[in-house]
Amino acid sequence: MRTLCLLASLTALLAIPAYAQEDVRVLATNKTSTMEKEMNEAAEAGYRFAGVMGGDTAFGGSEVVVLMTRVPDGSFGYKLLATSKTSTMQKEMQEAGDAGFEYKGQTVFKSTFGGKEVVVVLERDKTVAQPAKYEYRLLATKKSSTLQKEVSEATAAGYAFVGMTVADTAIGGDEIVSILRKRIP
Repeated sequence: MRTLCLLASLTALLAIPAYAQEDVRVLATNKTSTMEKEMNEAAEAGYRFAGVMGGDTAFGGSEVVVLMTRVPDGSFGYKLLATSKTSTMQKEMQEAGDAGFEYKGQTVFKSTFGGKEVVVVLERDKTVAQPAKYEYRLLATKKSSTLQKEVSEATAAGYAFVGMTVADTAIGGDEIVSILRKRIP
């Protein structure tokens, strides 16, 4: 009996890592369009965005890596935006905000064409009939003192800071790219 209990306990302990692996899904690709598709496929299988990072991986080269975790309830949709022009990102984020997508994370990614892009992940809860809508504001500057002034002005206008990266953009070179948002009533 004692041996049977010990064997059952060991079997249960060995099963935990296998179960835990099914609760996490790591996605990695060097194409941002592929990543959005893979994120939405994972979401359909019951996963939700947890984090993003861009950079060089040992075998994949320059990749966007996303971690998703299994959630018991909920249905989510994702948009992944990538561009080296802050004006384009501002426009695309606003379109997503108008459609009820909420900022979840950002990183910098070296694109196939050799430039660096800011990558933003947005999420929408599909179970909500009327999702909240957001107005986004992107601030891009080379100087932290300018960033201080611009963020202060934006927060005074009702925006909340949600994320920041340092990116080598097509037009401005090395810039601090900050994203702020406010809920549209």
